[in-house]
Amino acid sequence: MNRSLSLLAIAITCCLILFGCRSSLKDNIVQLKVPSDPTISFAIWFKVGSQNDPTGKEGLANLTAAMLTEASTQQNSYDQILEKLYPMAASYGASVDKEMTVINGRIHRDNLDRYFELFTQAILSPAFKPEDFERLKSNTVNYLEKTLRYANDEALGKEVLYQAIFKGTPYGHPEAGLIESVRSITLEDVKNFYQTYFTRDNVVIGLAGGFDDKLVRRLKRALSKLPPGAPVPIAKPSPLPIEGRQVILVEKDTRSSAISIGFPIDVVRGEDDFYALWLANSWFGEHRNSSSHLYQVIREARGMNYGDYSYIECFPNGWARQFPAPNAGRRQQIFEIWIRPVQTDAAHFALRAALRELQKLIDHGMTQQDFDLTKKFLKKYYLHYAPTTSLRLGYKLDDQFYGIEDHLKKFPEMLDRLTLDDVNAAIKRHLQYQNMKIVIVTNNAPALQQALISDAPSPMKYATPKPKEVLEEDREIERYPLTIKPENVAIVKVADLFMR
Repeated sequence: MNRSLSLLAIAITCCLILFGCRSSLKDNIVQLKVPSDPTISFAIWFKVGSQNDPTGKEGLANLTAAMLTEASTQQNSYDQILEKLYPMAASYGASVDKEMTVINGRIHRDNLDRYFELFTQAILSPAFKPEDFERLKSNTVNYLEKTLRYANDEALGKEVLYQAIFKGTPYGHPEAGLIESVRSITLEDVKNFYQTYFTRDNVVIGLAGGFDDKLVRRLKRALSKLPPGAPVPIAKPSPLPIEGRQVILVEKDTRSSAISIGFPIDVVRGEDDFYALWLANSWFGEHRNSSSHLYQVIREARGMNYGDYSYIECFPNGWARQFPAPNAGRRQQIFEIWIRPVQTDAAHFALRAALRELQKLIDHGMTQQDFDLTKKFLKKYYLHYAPTTSLRLGYKLDDQFYGIEDHLKKFPEMLDRLTLDDVNAAIKRHLQYQNMKIVIVTNNAPALQQALISDAPSPMKYATPKPKEVLEEDREIERYPLTIKPENVAIVKVADLFMR
């Protein structure tokens, strides 16, 4: 009898080893069935991001994800993978943010079987070939050294802003890493990071489109082969308090000046105040919306630049997107103003104009008319945030990140509930205009430094005549007090950025 019990115990143990992982995946699957959609979208979310990069190895999460989706598997070389994906008009890739890494792909269901093998092999059996590693590592260093520094002033300014606000926290470096840190990463580092974080206890499966339950079981069975392990959680970042208006001038050979302004806010998606702030922010600076207030003041009335926007949560790759991308969930957000590049001699004026409008919003709030118009606008506009099945799946994963039921459903419901008083109260609670980081990428940093410190007037000069009311307002803007202390203005050389 004892021998029988021992054999039973062994059998149970084996079952737990073989199949226990399946139960761990049972509650970690997000399904969005759309039978009429002939495509199937995959989104495999691993709860890891650049915040998990070890000190001195910043960029490891990003490089590891690249080694899964832009490199060979044990079954196929990377060239072979591309050759097999091409006739299917398909691909797969990874997005890496501070706290989320999502491996995603989309395929027509007629090609599902062939695609499924390639997609799951990328996650389960990466080859970790040295030649792939060196190629991707070199690409990353080139991005940080060349592209981020010299090819996109807008990305540069925004990245320096985030580094300044989150200095000393796990959010305090670009997702791509830091130059010397990336150079120090070894292939063994990537393998160890993969083993630690790409586990079955650290994954959420996302499926959307015209799939059936058979595919759900198949995908769960495949990903149950991931190793076990629950990584130690990372504490929410606690950025240091900002005292006064602190300016970083990035000295660079450029013909225009990109401006980024920001400070931390303690509100995230799902909270009632988030939706109140979203409405206020939409009126103030909705991304790429020509009717928003900042756009009207700086671009429309004065023709100073391409666009002027504001945000209450991160908006990656804003220069390339009309609407925010999902899967950039963060527990700590910032309020941000983005002044797309202006002529260098107009940078001081543009900064004053933006901060003056922010002060007016905080001090006086929105009007009933602006509130009503913005609410009416957003009730239709929000539908553009997730028009495709794959984007809706991305938002479903974000719901899990924030611990909310359905953000896209709650959004219009909150619009119906919100009052003008709710919105203006949220503005007062979360926004301010005295303590912030300001980053300006410019080619005349010393002169601008002196102008900011002295609070000297910054009159605008226009190539074409402007209406009388604009010129009268300009006289107020050019003297708007910035009150920036000398010790709060620093100049950095672009060549010194993103180093350890």
